[in-house]
Amino acid sequence: MAYIRTVPDDEATGGLAQLYSEARRRAGKVFNILRCMSLAPEHMRASIDLYLAVMYGQSPLSRAQREMIAVAVSVLNKCHY
Repeated sequence: MAYIRTVPDDEATGGLAQLYSEARRRAGKVFNILRCMSLAPEHMRASIDLYLAVMYGQSPLSRAQREMIAVAVSVLNKCHY
């Protein structure tokens, strides 16, 4: 398994601490997919903004359809979350 250095919760400061806090409010925890971007908080912010736009922004697809696509892609990628 690959190792990616991340910033632990108790060491996060400034903008990264804010991003971690927002993640915990949204999902109850900070998922590893976000943690792997912790050394570049500006990339994490861009990734979160893209996710929110795709999943919650205006679209011809319903929210349920978007979730179904996300689940199908996760299954194909063998993601367990």
